[in-house]
Amino acid sequence: MVLKQVCNKVDKFRIMKKIERIISFSSIKTTIFVSTYNYSKFNLNHSKKMGKVLIIGAGGVGTVVVNKVAQNPDVFTEIMLASRTKSKCDKIAADVKTRFGVEVKTAQVDADKVPELVKLLNAYKPELLVNVALPYQDLTIMDACLEAGVNYLDTANYEPKEEAHFEYSWQWAYKDKFEKAGLTAILGCGFDPGVTSIYTAYAAKHHFDEIEYLDIVDCNAGDHHKAFATNFNPEINIREVTQRGKYWENGQWVETEPHEIHKALTYPEVGPKESYVIYHEELESLVKNYPTIKRARFWMTFGQEYLTHLRVIQNIGMARIDEVEYNGQKIVPIQFLKAVLPDPGELGENYTGQTSIGCRIKGLKDGKETTYYVYNNCSHEAAYKETGAQGVSYTTGVPAMIGAMMFFKGLWRKPGVYNVEEFNPDPFMEQLNKQGLPWHELFNIDLEL
Repeated sequence: MVLKQVCNKVDKFRIMKKIERIISFSSIKTTIFVSTYNYSKFNLNHSKKMGKVLIIGAGGVGTVVVNKVAQNPDVFTEIMLASRTKSKCDKIAADVKTRFGVEVKTAQVDADKVPELVKLLNAYKPELLVNVALPYQDLTIMDACLEAGVNYLDTANYEPKEEAHFEYSWQWAYKDKFEKAGLTAILGCGFDPGVTSIYTAYAAKHHFDEIEYLDIVDCNAGDHHKAFATNFNPEINIREVTQRGKYWENGQWVETEPHEIHKALTYPEVGPKESYVIYHEELESLVKNYPTIKRARFWMTFGQEYLTHLRVIQNIGMARIDEVEYNGQKIVPIQFLKAVLPDPGELGENYTGQTSIGCRIKGLKDGKETTYYVYNNCSHEAAYKETGAQGVSYTTGVPAMIGAMMFFKGLWRKPGVYNVEEFNPDPFMEQLNKQGLPWHELFNIDLEL
């Protein structure tokens, strides 16, 4: 497709060159030609610029993003992958070259340091930065984007390194800055947050007049054949699942003890799995953007062996995020634990089973109560075969690529800071089916909640 388009443009240039010679006697016609020629040349150059993307983060999710970007060369014409460890980027780039024949540039950058980020952005000049680094690097990366004039997209909201606390307020505070700079910032474009928010927006647009009850359900029914491992960055994962639970009800947040509320839920093709209410960041933006919601909760499945390991880790102090003294130097226990646990990016080869993530929604349509369940099941084996990463990384990385695609196509592009449900969900939902995360709908069923 891309080759055909370029050839068509080259043919047009040749024809127009001949016309230029024929009408050179007329200054008026020559002026018209030159204007047309320059406009066509501008469009060709601009289309190349429009697909220039920088991806920061070379873990499992970054691996998937680069693979999926490379599979869509009609949208992404130039790709760079950067992280603190360039050798990781080089390995991913080499694999993508082997799989798809696509060149990926690589670079080293410390995402904690704004000057380093700005230097890289000014040198490469991407139009969009896709941030799949650590959540506590979101603000430094956003600062760098503002300074360098680059648009921004991420998959998880900011949290401070010294506190396990998720809140969008820090990033929402950048809204005026991005508006004044004429730049777009897209927040939370993974699966959850991300696709779950798009599912909600799609339901609100097509199936409900008012959404009253929202339950996001996240099941990983896979087996990585390890005694204990996390499916994404251990430091972030353990911080997330060990904090106090929280859900929205009747206009206020209700806090719970960790894993206090739980019940068995039945997942398609999986069956019943014990599911626990935890806090997840998309709840914050969804209850803000859909004020008719009376209750919103997030449920995640955990196996008993996983929870036992988690309790032990907490009880012996290895989940601590503050510094401790060890052999004359300061270390953070959870960061040490991360170093000895299996790398989530390397779990894919032996991972079996699937994930099942979706939204169970109850509300009103034409004055009648309606229930709706929209979900995706993703095979770990299929994800690994396509990208070399397991299903949890795949379900986060594919939506990040689609969000970037929405931006480059001009469908999700406006100055300011936005959560994904604030954009049109339809073209995103269409691409989910095309890019490996097909969705399914069930109407008027027992939601079990």
